[in-house]
Amino acid sequence: MAAILPILSIILAFLSFQAIAVPASFLPRDVSPALPNQRSLQNEIGRSLSKKAALYFPGQAEYKNLTTRWAENINPNFFATVEVGTADDVATTVKFARKYNIDFLAINRAHGTTKTLSTLKNGIQINLRQLQEITVAPDGKTAKLGGGVYNDNVVNALHAKGKSSGSGAAGCVGLMGAGLGGGYGRYEGFYGLVLDNIIDMNVVMADGTKKFVSAKSNPDLYWAMRGAGHNFGIVTRLTYKIHDEISPTWALTTMIFKQDKIEPVFNQLNKLIANGTMPARVINYALFAFNPNISTTDPVITVNIFYVGSAQDAKPYVKPFLDLKPVSTQNFVTSYPNIFYAAGTGLNDFVCHEPIGSAYLYPMGLQTYNVPVMAQLFQLYADKVKSNPNFSGSNVMLEGYSLGAVKAVDPASTAFAHRDDNILVGFLPRWTTGTNLSSEAEEWASKARTLVQSGTNGRPLSAYVNYAHGDEPLEAIYGYEPWRLARLRKLKKKYDPDFKFRFYNPIQ
Repeated sequence: MAAILPILSIILAFLSFQAIAVPASFLPRDVSPALPNQRSLQNEIGRSLSKKAALYFPGQAEYKNLTTRWAENINPNFFATVEVGTADDVATTVKFARKYNIDFLAINRAHGTTKTLSTLKNGIQINLRQLQEITVAPDGKTAKLGGGVYNDNVVNALHAKGKSSGSGAAGCVGLMGAGLGGGYGRYEGFYGLVLDNIIDMNVVMADGTKKFVSAKSNPDLYWAMRGAGHNFGIVTRLTYKIHDEISPTWALTTMIFKQDKIEPVFNQLNKLIANGTMPARVINYALFAFNPNISTTDPVITVNIFYVGSAQDAKPYVKPFLDLKPVSTQNFVTSYPNIFYAAGTGLNDFVCHEPIGSAYLYPMGLQTYNVPVMAQLFQLYADKVKSNPNFSGSNVMLEGYSLGAVKAVDPASTAFAHRDDNILVGFLPRWTTGTNLSSEAEEWASKARTLVQSGTNGRPLSAYVNYAHGDEPLEAIYGYEPWRLARLRKLKKKYDPDFKFRFYNPIQ
């Protein structure tokens, strides 16, 4: 989304996109006879929570605020929300939920779009928004972060001290929600993914116990939490690597092209990406979008070239696109925190509004663009948004981050399985809630992903977990090497034998 969101398939014939088959013993249960009423819940759990914590129920204004999601069609159902104030509050709530056989889900900023989230019924929401600690160590090399921090407040707090680190590309997205699955962002050419900067974590487990997780303490869990962390626990605090800022300024050139330039634009993007060797200071982000300021009838392709440094130094990377004569060009030079707003992904920008309507995400990773196929994709997108104006807010997101620091990490050292992807594609159908277009949205996005997959020369689908729709093969999400899922399943059985963490593309 990571972050429209990064902000903000296609698989070969032998792969299937069937819905995830969850074992019967793990399916949502009708637990309503055991649910305590509001008074007993307040009496039992309320007395055990910290003074910072709060308990909310349906009908209360703050309950609605805490349960509103970025995509309205993704709707886990809660009979109560616990706004925790401490790690002990998280542990207390998990133990209470287990006592009454109630499902639970930890929430920070609520940007997840996987359909598996909607399988939670009659559960307890554990809301982490109060866990906002950001404390920079005296040596300036690490920071302590609360489990409820998000990109905007982390980036600004570090910038104020002349520091930076990995973060997502949209200011509103939670740092750890993205980080547990990877965490793509504009600084990853220097610092790697968000998960590559996690030194240690305080985690509440499925049974309510608390564990300290690092390379030396519970190292197997440290491996799993970095790439598949939503399956194993709730992070309440972490130690994070931070660094001196690379540059006081960032440059951004935003160019808009019409459909007749689609092939030369993608040829130039391939040259820039250079099979994953793009310089660390350069980031490209392209978008298929409907922009009525350019055309009221036809969609366009927007190309953003970011540069960590001056506009003068960015010119060699921008000029080849300018030579293609875009219909619109904008230039920005600003600080790193403000580059979020320049790119339209700031905390107060439209893409961060909640709710944004109904939306799904279908991801895939690429190593290079198949230019003729991308031209076909643009036509498929254009046909959809022109034939049904309800989809005019839909996008195809094409994220090209610098990857030097990502590829420098041993792929086997974390559960993240996609370090050989050079491009992150997100198909984002979006429509007005209540217009009954869910099936049509899924059909279009699936067709689009299948089209692009057909141009990958037999490479199997790669699906980033934080963008996953929920119907992808687990191998596409967690890796095709047999040892990866075998290890994750073994750890799942060890740390979550009752399958409590099963609502975010679960390992099974």
